[in-house]
This record gives sequence, structure tokens and C-alpha cells, in this order.
Amino acid sequence: MRKMGRFKNPEARQRYLTVYEQALRECPRPDEVLDVACRHGTTRVYRFGTGERPVVLLPGLMATSGCYAPLIPGLDGPVYAVDTLGEAGRSFQTRPFADIRDRALGLDDVLAGLGLTEVCLVGGSTGGWHAVNQAIHAPDRLAAICLLDPTTVSAKFSAATQLRALTAMVLNRDRDWRRFVAWSAGEDVFDQPAAQVVVAGIRAYRARIPLQTCPSDEALRGIRTPVVALFGGRSVVHDSVAAAANLRRLVPRAEVEILPEAGHYLYLRSADRERVLEVIGVVSGVAGSNRQRRSRRPPLR
Repeated sequence: MRKMGRFKNPEARQRYLTVYEQALRECPRPDEVLDVACRHGTTRVYRFGTGERPVVLLPGLMATSGCYAPLIPGLDGPVYAVDTLGEAGRSFQTRPFADIRDRALGLDDVLAGLGLTEVCLVGGSTGGWHAVNQAIHAPDRLAAICLLDPTTVSAKFSAATQLRALTAMVLNRDRDWRRFVAWSAGEDVFDQPAAQVVVAGIRAYRARIPLQTCPSDEALRGIRTPVVALFGGRSVVHDSVAAAANLRRLVPRAEVEILPEAGHYLYLRSADRERVLEVIGVVSGVAGSNRQRRSRRPPLR
């Protein structure tokens, strides 16, 4: 029998939720808090604003909706921030995932439950992998995907990332996590709520999810959903130049840009944050203009 993710114990869950709420308070007050039923449980979604061009935000590993606090105020609504099911957060899993396609079907359930079509799906880091996974396995509700330094899509994690992350997890001391976060982000953001909730989730939650690996070249070539990707020129979690080149080669319709001064935390710097907001705004605008068009949409060029 497959296992499901869970908190280590009630005390660990309570400690985690204290940190979670601190991270969430960095966001604007949501207009609606939703627990959307899907085939694997319930997924927590926060809606910000109203409108006709839905933007759905998928966070990085254990990062929860709170990681998008710097972006949400600059996005046109409606914006839906998702706590990834199967990871720490307010989503609750009741059935195990069979495989990575099953994860895409679960997210499709969520989009259906929200009544969304022609979605601009935005994913940062691991969230970018989820957006690509959705475009491969369950693309019907998507108008476009926007990837923010996506990991394990067109390049593997660097060996240094794997070694440093493993060291931090095994030793599990604040000073080791601080070193890892500072190294991966390009500056010391360990004390920021968005970083604290990631570390708290890793410490408190036992995830049981299918192994996240790079999609096959064939799968990437088969994507028909328009793709826009931003990579951090100073990202250390992978070779961003190679990742960008591979994505351009495998998904010729993709628009790919490298932000030369950005690290993996793509919107830390104000100039990079403005560019990210600009790109999401353009992509969601195109998504809105495509509402009357069906499956084979034109490239975003």
C-alpha cells in the first residue's frame, strides 16, 4: 500500500503552522480561502482579487502560498495561490499519488473545482516542474504556463545543490540551513518568513510523493501549451544557461529569457521582480485574449 505525506506528530504540525501563518501574513488579505476537493484530498487555495484572466500560482518545494507575497500585490486578479498537495501546508491528503501523471490529474481537479479555464499557470522552482507536468499530462484548462527558474525541467539539480541540501537535512541545525539558504538564494534570507516556512516544512512533514525527475525529451517536445520561462543567470541550483538552451531546443515555441543578475529566488531584487511581474502580466493578458480559441493555440511571439 502506498503511503501518504503527513506531519511527524501533532506537536510538529502545530509548530509548523505557527511559522506558516507568519509567512501567510506577508501576503495581502485574501478575498477568499478555499479548500477544494480533489481525488487525493483537499487543496488549500487563496484567491486575491477578481477579474476574467485567472493566474494560478504554484510554489516551490514546501514553500506554500506565502512564497508569492512579493508578487501578489503587483498581479491583476483573480490570482489563486495554491498550497501543493502532498507537501507541508494547509492542503490535506487522503489518497496516495500513483505517479506524476496522477499529480497532474489532481491539480486538474482543483482547477475544475474552482471553475477555471484558460489559466495562466505560474510555477517557481519546483512549482515550475508542476506547471510543465500539467502541460504534459492535463493541459486542457491551461492557456499558458510561466516558469520562474524551474527545477528538474530541462536540467538536473547541480551536484553541489544535492550535497548541500543533504548536509543541511542530516545535520538539521539552523546554522547549516542558514548556509544552504544563503548559498541557494545568493544572499542571507534565512530569517525571512518565506524561507522559514520551507525549513519548517522540511523539518515537520514527511512527504510521500512520486520522484520528481526531468521529463523526457519526447514529453517536452509534445507540449502544445504556450511556454514562457525566466531563468536566473546566477542560479546555483542548476546550470541555468544549459537549462534555458535545452528548453529552447526541446520546446521551440517557448519564449525563454535569462535574468543575468537574478539567482534562484528570482524576484529578490526589485528590478528582477518588476520584470517577473511584467512577464506574468503579458502572459496572462495573452491567455485572456485566447479565451475563445481552442486546443492548438498560436505561439506567444
